[in-house]
Amino acid sequence: MYSNKENINILTALLVAHGVKRAVVCPGSRNAPIVHNLVKSGAICCYPVTDERSAGFYALGMALLSGDAVAVCVTSGSALLNVLPAVAEAYYQHVPLIVISADRPLAWIDQQDGQTIRQQNALTDFVKKAVNLYEPTDNTQRWYCNRLANEALLATNHHGCGPVHINVPLSEPLFEYNVCKLPNVRTISRILPQTLVEADLHELISHFLRAEKPMIVVGQMRPTTIDTTLIKELEKHAVVISEVLSGVGTLLNADELLATSTETVELKPDFILYLGGHLIGKNIKSLLRQTQDAAQWLINEGGDVIDTFMHLTTIVETLPNNVLSLMVQMLKQIDEKQHETRANAYIQRWQKAHNDYREHLKKEHLEYTEAFAVQCFEQQLSHSTTPYEVHYANSMSVRLANKYARHHVWCNRGVNGIEGSLSTAAGMSLTTTNNVYCIIGDLSFFYDQNALWNTRLKGNFRIMLLNNGGGKIFQHVKGMPADDIRDTYVSAEHRTSAQGICQQNGIKYLVANNKKELQKGVTELINHNEDCPIVLEVNFKQSAGASA
Repeated sequence: MYSNKENINILTALLVAHGVKRAVVCPGSRNAPIVHNLVKSGAICCYPVTDERSAGFYALGMALLSGDAVAVCVTSGSALLNVLPAVAEAYYQHVPLIVISADRPLAWIDQQDGQTIRQQNALTDFVKKAVNLYEPTDNTQRWYCNRLANEALLATNHHGCGPVHINVPLSEPLFEYNVCKLPNVRTISRILPQTLVEADLHELISHFLRAEKPMIVVGQMRPTTIDTTLIKELEKHAVVISEVLSGVGTLLNADELLATSTETVELKPDFILYLGGHLIGKNIKSLLRQTQDAAQWLINEGGDVIDTFMHLTTIVETLPNNVLSLMVQMLKQIDEKQHETRANAYIQRWQKAHNDYREHLKKEHLEYTEAFAVQCFEQQLSHSTTPYEVHYANSMSVRLANKYARHHVWCNRGVNGIEGSLSTAAGMSLTTTNNVYCIIGDLSFFYDQNALWNTRLKGNFRIMLLNNGGGKIFQHVKGMPADDIRDTYVSAEHRTSAQGICQQNGIKYLVANNKKELQKGVTELINHNEDCPIVLEVNFKQSAGASA
């Protein structure tokens, strides 16, 4: 029987799954459930050593000779500090050592309780990775515990070997052993090809060909990062989901069509290949997080564990083009017909949903709202013959871009903060002769107004300010009470105008208060030919509010 502590059972199952075969175990009560599990696993040979300092070096010696990662398990308190000399030696000799320390619950740290010290970061300077495996109480915490343990174990041999620290806080009672078997845990693996060859992608292609509903998801990336001809070729074999942050593929409105679809079960994939960075859409992320039984592969140049959809199985550490080009090459070498037939119904289902949504979009009649302003801008911009770059600020602005734009969009999506969008776009305008458009909300604009305090800005910098008198997107957050607190303190309502800011910085200022003025203003914004920047402030403060 195994411990009833889920964090211990998840860790034990992953140690076995990652091929750890040896553990040096030290005496103690707090770590006794961990030691119990290691012994009961039957897959890990345990060596008892009383002195923790000596135990650390025992494990070091085993790892040195075998070349495999070896665990050393200690109890709480100063026991952990005693393995530091061995950990430091392992760090500088690049030896894979797994330090597992039992700990007291976080609430008791620094409360004059026995054997409680700040263990979580005690070895930080001498390990490649340090994680804290709290006892999970729901599925999200179980996923987090699993992900952290996978990350730590993968780090023992990633870009060179070295030690890691896994700290395991445990509450009492400690010694309930009533679990019959270890859980079936998700194990993340990593492929680190020096030079990518077909053998590296054999498993990927096998999953891809077996799938009846394969999906490739493309997140944020710079233009020309991937060869679009490869995407077009793979669209014959899989649904390719992308957004304006990458601007590749034909299905750019997945999130919006999911929001309006009454039945999404049939749109779930049974295989996912993810490349690129952030996604804007919450609906597509939610759909993919519900897809538990699909193999989920990630292409990531740094080999980082990025588990956006919560069911990551394999990481390929290389550039996206390397994988996509080899996939296309391998698909051409085999009989593609069977896979095309198998996946065809799924591709057509997504394509029909997307076409229906695009038709709906063409027919929608918008009032004078932020959505209408972005739609108007994008429609006029599509007829421009002058080269351009478009930077959308975060929150409502970029979400509307995802709905109406049909080109690559720049956005500070790494953290998704409202600060710095105006400055980022201004910086872009100084490095190109192309027109640089910044579509931005009022809080983001006024927060970053010093971006305009720069005499080197020229006429290629063009701003459309969507001023609705506050952070109105917060009015659409599910469960947010519609009261004075929301309006005053959360949405930060205001009556500020950009006119004075533009005057003091020598910037041409336009204002629109209705549809007619907006359409005229957008035309002037796009056709502006003076040597100074231009701002079109679109006011909605007297209108019905946000549409997002």
